[in-house]
This record gives sequence, C-alpha cells and structure tokens, in this order.
Amino acid sequence: MSSQDPRSSGCTPFEEELINAMNDFAHSTATPAFDTADMVHRTRRRRATLIAGVATALIVAGGGTALASMTGGSTPTTAEKPMTTATTKGSDYKRAILLVDFGKGGGPVAVDFTGTDLRTTKGQLLKAGLELGTILKTESPGCKQATVVEVTPHAPKVVKTGDTVNLKLCVG
Repeated sequence: MSSQDPRSSGCTPFEEELINAMNDFAHSTATPAFDTADMVHRTRRRRATLIAGVATALIVAGGGTALASMTGGSTPTTAEKPMTTATTKGSDYKRAILLVDFGKGGGPVAVDFTGTDLRTTKGQLLKAGLELGTILKTESPGCKQATVVEVTPHAPKVVKTGDTVNLKLCVG
C-alpha cells in the first residue's frame, strides 16, 4: 500500500489484519455453558460425603471410649508393687504373683500380692471377679506377719473371672 491510501483506523496493514482475525475468532466461538444448578448439587454432595466420613471416623473413635465406659470404665492395671519373685533362702514357696485375664483382649495382667495384707488381697481379688478359696498360714523367714507369701494358682498359670484363688499367709 502506498502512503496515499486512505486508512480508516490509522493502523498498519498488519494491525488491521490482526484485529480482523481476533474479531472473527471472538464472534465464531461458542460461549461456554455453565450449569450452575448441577455445580451446586455436586458441591453439596461432596460436602455431605465429607461430613459423613468425618462423623463416621469420630463415631468409630468414640465408640471405643463408650464401650470402655460401659464395661467398667478403665483398664485393669498391675498392683502398686513391681512384679518380683518372693524367694527367701531355704524356702521353696511359690511366687505370690497372679496372672489375671480380664477377657477384654488386652492379655493377662500380672498382679503381685507379695507382702500385702489379707484385707487388701481380698479386695483386689473381688475387684478382679475372683473367688477366695482356702487361707493357710505358713512359717516363712523374712516376711512380715499376716502378709501374703503365696497364691495358688500362681504365675505362669493364668486365672479368669470366677476362678478360685488360695492364699498362704506368713505367721512371722
């Protein structure tokens, strides 16, 4: 083109061709269609699924706590004394350690009755759901009078709720 050619927009031929191509493209493409109702429905469904999943997880986690509170509240623990063997020189009496199985899937719990008095021992046996059998008195050097020196059956035998436990107390 020459400089005498009239140009309506005052643009170069390249600029005019570019503008025409952009206008053709803008007018030829279809506008996107958005289905807003479907988008809202999908968002609500996803949110509801997420809330249901979180609620299920909380129920499962809280269910263990609820079951524990219904079955007694706490898990059984060992007696206050550490598990020890009660052996004295020249003595052949058994250990006063009882393995109690509470049946809650936690396995047997070791309870050491060595050196406890009869009243405390009776209370712990009743709390564990065990029956108190015979109470014998025996002489044993190095023990405190009226304390437990032997339980029968003793560890490694495991006792369950309702079993009978026999005791031997020290006479001094």
